[in-house]
Amino acid sequence: MTGARPTLVVLGGGPAQEHAIGAAQTLGVRTFVCDSEPGVGDVTVSSEDTEGVLRVAAEVGADGLIAPGTDWPVRVAAEVAATLGLPHPLTPDVARRATDKIAQRQAFTAAGVPQPDWSTEQPPGYPCVVKAADRQGQRAMTVVEGSAGLAAAVERARAGSRSGRAILERLAVGGEVTVNGFCRNGTHHVAAITDREHFPAAFGVARCHIYPAADPDGAEAAASAAVAAVGITEGPTYVQVVVTPDGPQVMEVAARLGGGHDSELIRLTTGVDLARCAVEAALGKPVAEAALQPHPQAAGAIQFLQARPGTLALADGPPGVRFYHAPGHVYGELAIATDRAGYVLCTAPTREEALQSVRTLVAKVRIDTR
Repeated sequence: MTGARPTLVVLGGGPAQEHAIGAAQTLGVRTFVCDSEPGVGDVTVSSEDTEGVLRVAAEVGADGLIAPGTDWPVRVAAEVAATLGLPHPLTPDVARRATDKIAQRQAFTAAGVPQPDWSTEQPPGYPCVVKAADRQGQRAMTVVEGSAGLAAAVERARAGSRSGRAILERLAVGGEVTVNGFCRNGTHHVAAITDREHFPAAFGVARCHIYPAADPDGAEAAASAAVAAVGITEGPTYVQVVVTPDGPQVMEVAARLGGGHDSELIRLTTGVDLARCAVEAALGKPVAEAALQPHPQAAGAIQFLQARPGTLALADGPPGVRFYHAPGHVYGELAIATDRAGYVLCTAPTREEALQSVRTLVAKVRIDTR
């Protein structure tokens, strides 16, 4: 980048945003971070507070906004950019569709994108997944096996939803993969497909991301069709797909970098720096097509850490282990993504060696709670 040093407003200052912040600073971009947690960002403004973010962006003379890692701020960034006349990869309409599960399902239906049976009224079948229409990270989500728990699950989803709406989906059974990519001039470039494994007792919460995926049959085409259906033509994409015996089914599309250090894993294994590309797109800078072409150079795996409920007294481990919280943090039962305690990322020549390296490091981690 040339000329005056640009300013990028980043929505969120947690672990999910760190790779984008680092990429911006490497490019010589000044970052200004909005976060509701005092001391985490440059200003104590929630990444979900549209008026607050608008005020901050105007005050600092922002040249762009980015919302990596979390969904609702994607909408905030697009709306603030439009209000201030700043370049942005998403229009407000597309950003709203990308952060509304019902609008996405409607778009998938219209475009013929493979997806689970769904309804906003009655369960399409059992087991049934009941979700808040506009939340992420397994918040207010329940899996029900039959009608006995349905009413409570729907009430929980509606209470947790910003709009008071719930969506009911037939549970898709199969291996889950994540398709990370980037749209440039209307073309969807897939950077990597990773296997996604969950914590056994926390449905939907990722425990591991593994590259390359073992059997992503049809996932790339399904993900690209879903991205097009939502209307995303520029910027990063994050698509969750379940590969069922009957073919791939798209769970959801996010118009952002993944929140589980996906871009870090992908840069190390394929050479594609999605975080750098996302920063450039947020500032209205051209993204080179060559930068989006993967050149696989290693396998890799991320494993997230779980702490027992209680107050954190000690977190220790070998080099390469990253902990999210300082002593004094209180953990409950792991139920959503932000309940995780940290992660380990390893690369190796093969998938099996990467998994073994991760497991070896995790075995040496000590997390004491009281």
